[in-house]
Amino acid sequence: MDNVTSVTDFILLGFPELHGLKMPFFTMFVLMYLLSLTGHSMIIIVVLTEPMLHTPMYFFLSNFSVAEICSTTAEIPKMLHSLLSGKDTICFACCMAQGFIVFSTAAVEFITLTVMSFDRYVAICKPLLYKTIMTNELCLRLALVAWIGGFVIIISQSAVVWSYPYCGPNVIDHFFCDVGPVLRLACADTTLMELIGLLYGAAIMWGSFGFSLISYACIIFTIVGIPSATGRSKAFLTCASHLTVVSLFYLILMFMYLRPSTHGDTRVNKVLSLVRTSFIPMLNPFIYTIRNKDFKAAAWKMLRRTLRF
Repeated sequence: MDNVTSVTDFILLGFPELHGLKMPFFTMFVLMYLLSLTGHSMIIIVVLTEPMLHTPMYFFLSNFSVAEICSTTAEIPKMLHSLLSGKDTICFACCMAQGFIVFSTAAVEFITLTVMSFDRYVAICKPLLYKTIMTNELCLRLALVAWIGGFVIIISQSAVVWSYPYCGPNVIDHFFCDVGPVLRLACADTTLMELIGLLYGAAIMWGSFGFSLISYACIIFTIVGIPSATGRSKAFLTCASHLTVVSLFYLILMFMYLRPSTHGDTRVNKVLSLVRTSFIPMLNPFIYTIRNKDFKAAAWKMLRRTLRF
């Protein structure tokens, strides 16, 4: 198959059935993207500027927000540009880079969510040892594990996908360079790569999800044993937001990628990808902060300080 690669760019098919609704579709997803960007940026800025939020929980939340911004920015602006301009092409290198960034940051989010569940476990199940266990040094190491581990896990698979020969057709039935639709265009047998990708995905998703479930099972047993109803309510509220994000994030991605073939229902995958890329990132800042008194107090404090200038 040497020197077979002839495709220099791909065409992202997107949503051809919605071409008659371009402007409403464009407007809706611009607003969702801007809300997501604003919400996550606000989390990062407030946490950085307010000393009262310099805690492990908000440190990991900031890391999660950075990963969310990177992931959505790798997908949504290109989709919106294609929708508005009608230019659906993406260069070969750009396509491979986009897929790598999307899946690497998703892996970072998986690991970060697992670390956040561990942080909540220590805070609720071992409150007297919390400061001893969750030191600044450990938090920094865990964050580095999430970022370095997420990129290292994906880079080997991305290199294999990049090395396949692509000799046409070049139409990707998606709005971004998802690995399944891209592999369909390879002029080679991708069965082994699909199997490896499935095993990788299962190990990362189920491993992360399983650890989070164990952490929350321990948390629930501890909360049930709290004698005060007020104490139980407060402990539950501190974890409810994280558990909501974990459930939405894992269920959608597991349904999309933990299937033994890249030839699944592309239309369903595209809709779920939009939910994962636009709707959930827009909701996450609200889920994490709307009932959080400490964050709201810090945000209002920063806003008042800013308005004085």
